[in-house]
Amino acid sequence: MVCYNHSMDNVKIIAIVGMSGSGKSVIVDYLTAKGYPKIYFGGMIYKEMEKRGIERTEDGESEKRFREEIREKEGKDWVVNQVIAEAKDLINAGQKRIVLDGVYSWTEYKILKHEFPKSLTFVAVVVDKKLRYERVSKRPGRSFDSSAIRERDRSEIENLEKGGPIAAADYYILNNGTIEDTEGALDQILKEINF
Repeated sequence: MVCYNHSMDNVKIIAIVGMSGSGKSVIVDYLTAKGYPKIYFGGMIYKEMEKRGIERTEDGESEKRFREEIREKEGKDWVVNQVIAEAKDLINAGQKRIVLDGVYSWTEYKILKHEFPKSLTFVAVVVDKKLRYERVSKRPGRSFDSSAIRERDRSEIENLEKGGPIAAADYYILNNGTIEDTEGALDQILKEINF
C-alpha cells in the first residue's frame, strides 16, 4: 500500500483513450511537449515482455498476444495496477499533472475512476473509420493494411473491452481535421478542467 505524502486536492490526471490510429499519440505528444509526464499503458507490457525475454515482432502480433495473455493470467487489472503504482510515485514526488496514455479496458477505466475519483478526466480521441484506416495504412513504422486493422479493432473491442472507456469518456475530440484543430480542441478541454 502506497501512502500519499502530498494532497490529492490539486492533482489532475488526464487519460487519453481511442482506437488504434485515432490520433492518441498526437494528443499525448502535445501534452508531453508541455512538460507533463506520461505513463504509457503499452509500456508496462513492453517492460514485462523484456523481463520475460519475449521479443516484440514487427507486426505487433507478439505484443497483442502477450497483452491478452497477461490480462488473462494475472487478471484484467494487472496493467492498470502497474500504472497506478507509477502515478502514485509521481504524486508522492510532488507531480500535480499526469498524462495516462492508452487505457484499454472497461476494468481499467473503473479501477482508475475508483482510485482517482476527483482527479481523473477521460478524453476520447475519435475519427471517422475510413479516415482512421487510411491514416493507419500510411503510419510510418507501425502501418496495418485494412484487414489487419479490422482484426485489431475486433480484438481490442471483444477481448479487451476497449469500447467502454471510449463510450464513457468525459470529453471527445473529433480528429478528422488538422493537427492544429485537434490541439485547439484539446486546449479548450485543458482550460475547462484547469489542467
